[in-house]
Amino acid sequence: MTSVSIDAKAALRRHARARRAAAHAAASGTAPSEMARQLLRAVECGNGPVVAGYTAIRDEIDPLPALAAMATAGCTTALPVVDGEAQPLVFRRWSLGDPLVPDGFSVPAPLRENPEIDPDVLLVPMLAFDREGRRMGYGAGFYDRTLQALRRRRPVIAIGLAYADQEVDRVPTDAYDEPLDWVVTERFAIRCAPTVDQP
Repeated sequence: MTSVSIDAKAALRRHARARRAAAHAAASGTAPSEMARQLLRAVECGNGPVVAGYTAIRDEIDPLPALAAMATAGCTTALPVVDGEAQPLVFRRWSLGDPLVPDGFSVPAPLRENPEIDPDVLLVPMLAFDREGRRMGYGAGFYDRTLQALRRRRPVIAIGLAYADQEVDRVPTDAYDEPLDWVVTERFAIRCAPTVDQP
């Protein structure tokens, strides 16, 4: 575990945001569909796991083509809802074409009447990653809190989604940072140190 100061982490996040923006600008329009193909090689959908994605904001790589492909392959799909600051995310069942409404943080999310569902596989956005499964998030801790809560209840696989150019040599971590089991990009899928078996 490597701990760094708050100021140093803020500087690293600024650098990572710039790298991701450059990767997003340079990527062709096929990057999300290429990532979907890589993801289908990494996750077995035949036994119907629940896969929770996210709706891309700013220059995050778009996971919706991957969710659509996984639904076609037999997975149940869901999206997160922010219920409150410093709270774990809640997941509601969602399929491509279902309506979305802004949640408490103005991020498009499923309707409140959609049933809550715990994921077997959680797709995670990020600013940067390394090959050991460490990720740099935005600093609010939503995904770390969520993974901690989910992993206390049941096995869950965390898969970070990113452009390949978001890779760095090492992401500094703290005790509360939850590891990724996989990192999937438009170019490759990396299995990191696994924390659970495949669903």
